[in-house]
Order: sequence, then structure tokens, then C-alpha cells
Amino acid sequence: MRTYRIGEAAALMGVSADTLRRWVDGGRLHAERDELGRRIIPGADLASFARQLHRTERTNNGSSARNRLSGIVTEVILGDVSAQVEIQAGPFRVVAMVSRESAEEMELEPGVPAVAVIKSTNVVVERP
Repeated sequence: MRTYRIGEAAALMGVSADTLRRWVDGGRLHAERDELGRRIIPGADLASFARQLHRTERTNNGSSARNRLSGIVTEVILGDVSAQVEIQAGPFRVVAMVSRESAEEMELEPGVPAVAVIKSTNVVVERP
């Protein structure tokens, strides 16, 4: 079974290593010790915790889309008809094309919070 060191698990969860250690120390996430005494997280336990964490934080506001990335707008480029909106959602950069009218109505500009809602029929999954 795949295991993750604290730093690796934290990167996968999009949190700091200190936050992940607090989750382990607080009993929210199971960890074991390797042969050198370092804390390791079994992959199945990390996946289960991530799923549980997502379920408790999820709100879909009546939408069928389940892929929601909360973040902050970092750039808006207004064109004649469309606008390119860049959102930094944790470690992820999301770039979306929306109508200029929508961008103006939502008052999108750098520094405002936004949620990238992604619904796609084609998703590519890669292993690093």
C-alpha cells in the first residue's frame, strides 16, 4: 500500500505540513510510524479523510456541478465581447473565459473571492 510522508500528504491536501500534523495530533487523521520513526499516512486513510473533509465542506447551492475550487481572482483581461478570468485556488491556477457582461456584472477584479465551478464531459487523469 502507498504511504505518504507528512509533507507529501500536506501538498496533496493543499495545506501546510503544520496543519496536517495538527490533524494527526488531534486524532482527525490516522498516521503510523516508519522504520525511522517518521510519521507516515497510509494512502487509503488519506483518501478517506480527504473525501470526508470534502463532504463536510461541500455546498453546491443547487448546482449539479461537483467540481468547485474556491479561490481569489488574480487577473481579469476584458475584451470586446469576452473576458479572461484567472483564479488562484490554493495551489491551482484556473483560467476561464466568460462574457464581458458577466465579468462586469459580477464585478470581477483582482483581489475578489471567486469559485471556479467546473463541469466537463472530458477529464484527463494523469499519474505523476
